[in-house]
Amino acid sequence: MANTYSQIYIHIVFTVKGRQNLIPKHHREELHKYITGIVQRREQKLLSIFCMPDHTHLLIGLTPSISLSDLVRDIKAGSSKFINDSNWMKGKFNWQEGFGAFSYSRSQIDTVIKYILNQEEHHHKKTFKEEYINLLEKFEIEYDEKYLFEWIE
Repeated sequence: MANTYSQIYIHIVFTVKGRQNLIPKHHREELHKYITGIVQRREQKLLSIFCMPDHTHLLIGLTPSISLSDLVRDIKAGSSKFINDSNWMKGKFNWQEGFGAFSYSRSQIDTVIKYILNQEEHHHKKTFKEEYINLLEKFEIEYDEKYLFEWIE
C-alpha cells in the first residue's frame, strides 16, 4: 500500500489442542522454518519464534496489509496441515481455537525476543497457565477464565 507507514510489533501465543505435548523437540527447528515461511509468504516479518511441546510464541512485525486474525489463522492452518502431512504422531494434530496477542514498542523488541527464545528455561520456573495469565494481567486485558485455553493441571 503506497504511502502507508507503520510500526506494529505483536507477540502472539497459541496452544496445542488439549494442551497436549505434541510438538517434539527434534522437530522444533523444522516447524520454526515452516511457520517462518508462512509469515514471509503473507509479507510479514517474523522477529522471533519458539515452539514449546504444548504452545508457541511468535513476535511479528505486522504490516496493515493483513489482519492479525487472518495471519494467525493462516499460521495455525498451514502448520497443522504440515504436522499432519509429516506424520509426526498418531491421530490428528490441531491447535486450540483462539490466541493471545500483545503489542510492544520498538524499544521493547530485544527484551521480547530474549523472552521468547528463553521459553524452556522460563518454564522451569513458571507454568504456561501462570505465564499466560500474567501476560493478560500485565496488559490489563479483561478475561473470563472459562474462555481461556484448556488447561492441563
